[in-house]
Amino acid sequence: MESISKMQRENGYTKEATLQNMAKRELANGLDKDPIYKLRLQCFSRGATGILGLSRAFRVMDDDGSQTLSPEEFKKGISDVGLDVTDSEVAEMFARFDADGSGNINMTEFLDKLRPPMNESRLNIIEKAFDKMDVNEDGQITESDLTNLYSVKDHPKYLSGEMTKSEILREFLKNFEAGAPNPDGVVTKEEFINYYSTISASIDNDAYFDLVMRRAYNL
Repeated sequence: MESISKMQRENGYTKEATLQNMAKRELANGLDKDPIYKLRLQCFSRGATGILGLSRAFRVMDDDGSQTLSPEEFKKGISDVGLDVTDSEVAEMFARFDADGSGNINMTEFLDKLRPPMNESRLNIIEKAFDKMDVNEDGQITESDLTNLYSVKDHPKYLSGEMTKSEILREFLKNFEAGAPNPDGVVTKEEFINYYSTISASIDNDAYFDLVMRRAYNL
């Protein structure tokens, strides 16, 4: 598996760019939008790492692992990623998810709602790819997981001596961290799904999405 497959790079990136342009046009059309839909469009306008970046910002603030956010944390996470929503839109989104009036919202539930819907077959193939990468089964992909799975022997920069195996593995992981705050060389299953939810939204055909994933990860 040398990098992401050529087909995914060329066709996937083209479709991702199309989705980005669509999102930018819709954001600029001047029509009123549901705040969550507007936030999703803003994430789309940043490509596959848009929703992932927001999820990372939220995760950084979740010091106690409670998976909940206060109004201040929620607003700060959106602000830290640089997404453009008004205070009233932030308040409306928070109120909709704070159904019990506890003053906190479930971070995972919000991100699930923000992600574009995916059917079970798409989620299954994304999870299958993640599970294959997660060699030590600790729920995250790291350089050590990739060491015996990801072949660099035919990588042109490895052959030329320009990059070491470790550098190439870290570069692969950066595919899932570009544009996200605090890159750490660790990709969780949630982040992997968040990344591919945008790729999924750019591909209409289920069979083609399945093929892209199978080709990319030799499934």
